[in-house]
Amino acid sequence: MKYFGTDGIRGRVGQDTMTPEFALRVANASAQVLAPNGGIVLIGKDTRISGYMFESALEAGFVSAGMDVKLLGPIPTPAIAYLIKKYNADLGIVISASHNSYSDNGIKFFNHLGTKLDDETQNKIENLLDQPALTKDSADLGRASIDSLARERYQEFCISTFESEQNLEKYKIVFDGANGSGYKVGPRIFNDLGAQILSIGCSPNGKNINENCGSTYPALLQQTVRAIGANVGIALDGDGDRVLMVDEFGELLDGDQLLYILALDLKSQGKLKGPVVGTVMSNMGLEMALKKEKIPFLRSNVGDRYILEILRQEGGNIGGETSGHMICMDYAETGDGLITALQILEIMVRTNKTLSQLTKNLTKYPQITENIDINSNFDVMKSKDIALAVSEVEAQLMSRGRVILRPSGTEPVVRITVEGQDYDLVAKLTEQLVGKIKSLVR
Repeated sequence: MKYFGTDGIRGRVGQDTMTPEFALRVANASAQVLAPNGGIVLIGKDTRISGYMFESALEAGFVSAGMDVKLLGPIPTPAIAYLIKKYNADLGIVISASHNSYSDNGIKFFNHLGTKLDDETQNKIENLLDQPALTKDSADLGRASIDSLARERYQEFCISTFESEQNLEKYKIVFDGANGSGYKVGPRIFNDLGAQILSIGCSPNGKNINENCGSTYPALLQQTVRAIGANVGIALDGDGDRVLMVDEFGELLDGDQLLYILALDLKSQGKLKGPVVGTVMSNMGLEMALKKEKIPFLRSNVGDRYILEILRQEGGNIGGETSGHMICMDYAETGDGLITALQILEIMVRTNKTLSQLTKNLTKYPQITENIDINSNFDVMKSKDIALAVSEVEAQLMSRGRVILRPSGTEPVVRITVEGQDYDLVAKLTEQLVGKIKSLVR
């Protein structure tokens, strides 16, 4: 089972597999670092069959270190971030591998503020992983309990962010829960707001999470929106922190387009604070469209924690990734697919515009990405020959495009992205650059 740890806790020598024993040690070590005198930890999960096994292991690790555990069951990742503050908890855990298949799993950490752990804290936890697990005396052990109201409390919070005086009774919505953790809360939220809901990807069996559904595979959602004449389609990923949407014509809207809608609306209401923050992968068309509206735009490294860092530094209130991982700082400091969808729907209701109308002035640039296998010892970013090859391509693109090199953090590949206004030129330059880099890394 491959391990996906969003916060980078992988053990000193790297942890490629996820085992109950490893989960127990991570729980025990994080308790020692974050709550040495005991406290409360919330544990949520998505719908993977392995989640129950890892939930038990994490519970044992925390209880043995003296922490009280609240088990929340299948619940979206952003719900944990919200409930940590509501419950005054010391730590939150989500068992999920996000948009990956059921055969993978991982652990996501949130601190007492409901945000991701910083590098220093991660290192402290990693340094304890090689030590024997701490088991306190019987009198000091923690307790475990099941919280059956957590999902309802999160639903109420999400609904409270929909500030329109009108409800959604005029809207026909297709909701795709990716057979993941949003499969119950999503339909209930939109139904409570009066929408006509058709749910797909809301029948998890432990092994079908993200399987041909959700934000990673939106084709069925697009087809369904067209087939029933829906106003909008909404697709979460497996743990509910990402969202993509589909307009009334069945056209897919990614995170860049959603970010554009949110930014323009905040500006029109005088509520936009600081710059809009995207990532190095955000489409150049988004940057140009925002520039035309005199909205400042900054790029971060890929990852919501980096977006949040810049938003905090610059006093901004909106940012997001092309993948649909959006941060609406006025409501939450972590990506929340349902809250993002609710904000978009509120704009549609208030302005009486469709999604296609709200994005008509945004033209995305053609973008091609290729993965190239490299020797693990080859440092792509320090190669002068590769830097020269990139410069030559950028010179041909001039100011109407760009090149992005991103070494993978989990496998020996480098990702090459070429972007520009002219697709034929982008395709030609991508082929040219990929060929050159392949000849250099052999």
